[in-house]
Amino acid sequence: MSAVNEALIRDVVSEVLGRLGRAPVSGPAPAAVPPPSAGASCKCHATPGAAVRGAFGVFSDAGQACEAAHEAYLQLQSKGVEARRKIVDIVKGMAEAKAEEWGRLELDESKIGRLDHKIEKLKIIKLVPGVEWLRPDALSGDHGITLEEYTPFGVVGAVTPSTHSIPTLSGNIVNIAAAGNAVVFNAHPAASRCAAVAVRAFNQAIHRETGIENIACIIESPSFDTFKQMCAHEVVRLLLVTGGPGVVKAAMQTGKRAICAGPGNPPVLVDDTACMKRAARSVIQGAAYDNNLLCIGEKEVFVLDTVADRFMAEMENHGAARLSGATLERLTQAAFTFKEGHGGGCSEPVVNKDLIGKDAAVLAKAAGANAPAGTQLLFGETDADHPFVKEEQMMPFVPVVRVRSIEEGIRASKVAEHEYKHTAIIHSHDVENITAMARALDTTIFVKNGPCMAGLGLGGEGYLSYSIATPTGEGVTNPRTFCRVRRCVMVDNLRIY
Repeated sequence: MSAVNEALIRDVVSEVLGRLGRAPVSGPAPAAVPPPSAGASCKCHATPGAAVRGAFGVFSDAGQACEAAHEAYLQLQSKGVEARRKIVDIVKGMAEAKAEEWGRLELDESKIGRLDHKIEKLKIIKLVPGVEWLRPDALSGDHGITLEEYTPFGVVGAVTPSTHSIPTLSGNIVNIAAAGNAVVFNAHPAASRCAAVAVRAFNQAIHRETGIENIACIIESPSFDTFKQMCAHEVVRLLLVTGGPGVVKAAMQTGKRAICAGPGNPPVLVDDTACMKRAARSVIQGAAYDNNLLCIGEKEVFVLDTVADRFMAEMENHGAARLSGATLERLTQAAFTFKEGHGGGCSEPVVNKDLIGKDAAVLAKAAGANAPAGTQLLFGETDADHPFVKEEQMMPFVPVVRVRSIEEGIRASKVAEHEYKHTAIIHSHDVENITAMARALDTTIFVKNGPCMAGLGLGGEGYLSYSIATPTGEGVTNPRTFCRVRRCVMVDNLRIY
């Protein structure tokens, strides 16, 4: 390991310990994790030892992290369902209690999103389902009794995004530990330090209550190499990837079962039967949330031409700022780069990462405009081929496109959604229109007459999860997602009646 890498690890460890302090805990005190010896490869078959104990989930080596998680899984297996329930309660309680501290820590590191929503995303971890979801199924008949139960895989290898680092990690721990598993995280490098802070704090509290030290492990300096090492480790039986197309593709090529929460570009369709006030409020609420970092967030709006002016007027009435003409063009040029393609043409636009997750005021400045104080969202009228329509841009701006009919709107929505099968939204009081769009897009989440968050139980019925597995089809993840189903059969005439 180079001196630069050693110095980086020391800095990360020092910062983590400095932010947390050294609160006394039962059992061994936290100890620094020694770096691998010079020339050492991934310890995919490392023997658990001193480096495993006292780390409280934070490791410099992917192999050691996997081994520690495996040992924690075996301990959890021996302690039963009550230990799982304690872990779930600890994670939910700490996420709420430390929401402000950790929300600020994540924003300071990632530099994207809004503090109030970072905090809220941690406070609502309590809505993620836990052990109560794992109810066994029983069958009885003339020939005996059959019991089907949900059982753990063992160690789950997980990837978390920079957009919701600690919330995704926390929600994943709830689901995965409730199912009886341990987990190793390879966090996004842009938000890995704050994730390590949360993991260490969770493990310290869990160790105090259960004696299990490393139920959730994390690699301090994550990279694509550490991701590959984690995936290749023999104790990792299941993968959970929350991120973009590249890491999803890599996970699906590992040969292991992968639960993949991929990208989305959710369209909104507004027809002439909708309540324009409600539609405008909902679009603003969803698209402005955490500066449109949500994968379920409203990214483009298709509206019937007969009501488009009314809809955009309501957008302005409810606090969104409209861009048009030169300002919209300047924002487009600032938000995307356009590289020359074959034959001198233009390739697909590439999003400017410097504007992802930034406040509406920052986008307005890039457009050469002044947004009124408190503006949460910008919008502007475009055509269906505009870069803001085609790309999942994750900025507090939504393009509004006029369509001449419901049929045209559904077709345009399907094109914009790119067959990700993620999320779509409609504002309509016409059941036939709602049904037609739902069938055509066939998305994992389909919201009618509400903001996108209603699809995850926030303002609508249902439950919360930060990993929505669209490419692999599991949908909104819950504890059962991380279980195998096992059948136990007793053969005999056991029925009383």
